[in-house]
Amino acid sequence: MARSIIVGLLAYVAIAASALSAQAEANRPNDAHFNNFGLFGTPQRAVVGDLNDFDEVTIGPWGWDLKRLAASINVAGRENGLNRRERRRAVMRCVAGYRWNVKRLQSVPVLALWYRHTAVDRLDWVQVKIDAKSRAIIQKAVDKARAQTSATLLTKVADRASSGAWRFKEDLPTLTLIDGKTREKIIDALHEYGGTLPRERRYMLNRYHVVDVAHRVAGVGSVGTRAYLALLLGNSADAPLFLQVKEATVPARAPYLPPLPDEYSHQGKRVVHGQRLLQAVGDPLLGWTQLDGRPFYVRQMKNMKGSIPTEWLSGEPFEFFSWAYGVILARAHARTGDAAVVSGYLGSSQVYDAAIAEWAEAYGDQTERDHAALEKAIKSGRVHAIRDV
Repeated sequence: MARSIIVGLLAYVAIAASALSAQAEANRPNDAHFNNFGLFGTPQRAVVGDLNDFDEVTIGPWGWDLKRLAASINVAGRENGLNRRERRRAVMRCVAGYRWNVKRLQSVPVLALWYRHTAVDRLDWVQVKIDAKSRAIIQKAVDKARAQTSATLLTKVADRASSGAWRFKEDLPTLTLIDGKTREKIIDALHEYGGTLPRERRYMLNRYHVVDVAHRVAGVGSVGTRAYLALLLGNSADAPLFLQVKEATVPARAPYLPPLPDEYSHQGKRVVHGQRLLQAVGDPLLGWTQLDGRPFYVRQMKNMKGSIPTEWLSGEPFEFFSWAYGVILARAHARTGDAAVVSGYLGSSQVYDAAIAEWAEAYGDQTERDHAALEKAIKSGRVHAIRDV
C-alpha cells in the first residue's frame, strides 16, 4: 500500500482508522484544519495562499486530512453562528473543491503541477467567481501580510541602544530574555543549521551575524516545547533577518502508523521535508538543527506571512474559503500522490461529499459535548484553569 504524509488530532485517528486502501495512496498534507491555511511571500515578493504549520506532518492516508479539514469547518461554523444546514453546505463545498481539483490535476504534467501556486494578490483563483465580500477579505489579508516584514517586526520586539546595537526587549509572557550560556548554544545550533541549506543559501546566510536571541512562546499547539527567536543583521542595521528556532516533537499520530523511514528520525528534518514537498512556494531558509539533544527546525519569522481570520467569515465568504481550502489541499496531495487514484475513489457524484458532511456534523456535536464536560470539571474544581490569558 502506498503511503503519504498527513497530520491532525490524536482523537481524530480512531474515527478515521477505517479508511479504505484507496485512501492511502501517497499524498503528503499537513495539519489541515481551517486556520492552517495562510499567506506567504515568495522570493519574487508575490503573495501566495498555501498550507501552513507542518509540525505534525507524517506518513499516512490522505482521507484523514480531508476529514480533518471538514471537521474544523463544521466547528468553525458553529463558532461563527452558522446553522446545521449552512455548516453542511460549507463542508460539502470544501469536499467538492477538493474533488474538482484532484480530478483536474490528474492530467496535468508533473513539472507543471509542481510549478502551480495560488497568487492571491492577483486574485486569480482558478475558474471561480469570487463574491465581493471574499475579494475584500483577501485584499485586506494580503495588505496585512505585505506589512509583515522583518523591518516592521524589529521595532516591535527590539530596542536600539545609544551605541546603535539592537537588543530584544522582554515582553512577558511571549518574549523572554535568556542567559548567555543558552544564547551561545542556540548560536552553535544555527551554525549547524546552516549546513542543511543549499550551498548558495549558506553563502547568503554567512553574510549575516547573530545580534541577539530570546525565548518566544509559539502557538497553542506548541505550548511546552522550546522555541527561540534569533535576530541577525547583515550589511545594514535596519535590515534584519529573524529566524525562529522551534523544537520538533514526534507527531501525535505516530503510534497509529507504520514507522517512518530512518532518514526522518530527526523530527526537524521530517518537518522541513514535509513542508518542502507540500508547499508550492516554500521558505528558502528552511532547515533543521539540534540543541541539547533535542531536534529543532529553523524558518524565517514574519516575512510577508498572513492569514484569513476565521472570525471574518460568514455567508458567502465562509463557503468560498471552505471551497478554496479544499482546492489547495488537493493540489498539495496531487504533488506527492496519484491524483488519478484519489479522483477515481471520490467519483463524480456528491455521495462522498454528503458522507463527510454528516461525519463532520457528528464530530462537531462530540466537540461540544467534550467542551461542556471540561467546563463542568472546571466549575466543580476538578480541573484548574486560568482564563482570559
